[in-house]
Amino acid sequence: MTSTTPYADAVRRFAERDLQRLNVPGHSADPAAAPLLVEYFGADVLRRDIEPLLDGIDKGETNPLEAARAAAARAWGARRTWFLTNGASEANRMAALALSAFRTPDGVVVAQRSAHSSFFDGIILGGLDPRFVHPTIDEQHGINHGVTPESVQEALRAGDAKAAYIISPSYFGAVADVEGIAAVCHEAGVPLVVDAAWAAHFGFHPDLPANPLALGADLVVSSTHKMGGSLTQSAMLHLGDGEFADELDPLIDRAFMFTQSTSASSLLLASLDLARATLEDGHERISASLAAAEELRSAVRATGRFPIVSDGFGAFPDIVGHDPLRVSIDVGAAGLDGHAVREELLRSYGIMTEISTGSCIVVFVGPGTTPDTARFVAALQALRPVGDLAAREQGGPVALPKPGDAVMRPRDAAFAHTEIVSAAEAAGRVSADSLAAYPPGIPNVLPGEVLTAETISFLRGIAAMPGGYVRGAVDGAVDGVRVVVEGADRAPSGTTEVIPS
Repeated sequence: MTSTTPYADAVRRFAERDLQRLNVPGHSADPAAAPLLVEYFGADVLRRDIEPLLDGIDKGETNPLEAARAAAARAWGARRTWFLTNGASEANRMAALALSAFRTPDGVVVAQRSAHSSFFDGIILGGLDPRFVHPTIDEQHGINHGVTPESVQEALRAGDAKAAYIISPSYFGAVADVEGIAAVCHEAGVPLVVDAAWAAHFGFHPDLPANPLALGADLVVSSTHKMGGSLTQSAMLHLGDGEFADELDPLIDRAFMFTQSTSASSLLLASLDLARATLEDGHERISASLAAAEELRSAVRATGRFPIVSDGFGAFPDIVGHDPLRVSIDVGAAGLDGHAVREELLRSYGIMTEISTGSCIVVFVGPGTTPDTARFVAALQALRPVGDLAAREQGGPVALPKPGDAVMRPRDAAFAHTEIVSAAEAAGRVSADSLAAYPPGIPNVLPGEVLTAETISFLRGIAAMPGGYVRGAVDGAVDGVRVVVEGADRAPSGTTEVIPS
């Protein structure tokens, strides 16, 4: 490996010293104090689990942690990079909080409606007014894709927005025209934030799509642990070196201070340093993974039972590329239920896949990995549409419900006087919660939107499925729904305007 890992190396050196540790963490790196931790993780993990603010590691103006951040900024083509230990969810909240103070207090942000729930959490915390741009939707498979430059330009036409926010790539690997969208944003005088949570590996191989920063994005969210190889819950936020960087830089710093733990895990931080170096030196490993993913796609196609969803991406005007390390499979074409297939593959065949919808499953091939194609395809071929595996006509709808009208600003609804009503009574009421079917965590309902019978039925159906979960629900089955008490103020806001893709 030619890339250096300054922070990870500094932590390793510190852990190798003969120290009497009379400080936190409470295990003191002493095997006698934490025998179960040592048995489970190994003694090295305890020794490398160190507190912050240490000379020679993360203390002072120049230190190994700063060097590691600078190396990451160079690797991703950023002006500056922040290391995060609360996932890309923290990065999304940081972005929203920074935008809330950008140029004017609060204000309108043009936002892709299928954003992750953590960005909407940030909108609520920052008091922002979202003007939504709806993505194109694959109705056959129940998939949100992306938005077009034209739809973003239309949403910016009023001239009152302070920024725009999009997602690329999607959970299914669909890549948006970031370059075109950045151009219309900059023409309108606003920065573009891209949630590239699934794109930590982009730009590290010529056969992968370009990193959004290289295409003109001003701020990029990176869930580095997802496809970058760092430990779960570690992430980065990258600031581009464009015309808005001087204004955004200090605002992001403040948002970082408000959201990052004061006891950030040295293990997570070191994993970010190591993942960056692995990607930089990973051309041959990534080449092998690209070949393995293509072999997997070809083998699935050859079954004649299971189409590859991304083969149809050309029908959608917002999609200009695809992450080749994602293999999206239409199991509904074989009469199978996607959620049940995902559960069955794990239960009976020891195969884990990333996400499912009512008709699809998605396989991720991590950079550097080469999965056993024969094992996967044999398991898939063994599945038959009987019993729980059969596609469901009821309880598992594929079509995504359209959001109800937005009649209150999200922050106002989230902190309004609320009550819990039964699901049967909730239609027509204003939601006080963000309700998101997991996976993928895209809110189907936002605070301030009118609940529809269609959406309530969809969420209850998701909750009843194997592995189904609705984030933000007051109970697991979505029997009750938190709504704004009738008569509460419904202030006009930017949320009432929706721009189609």
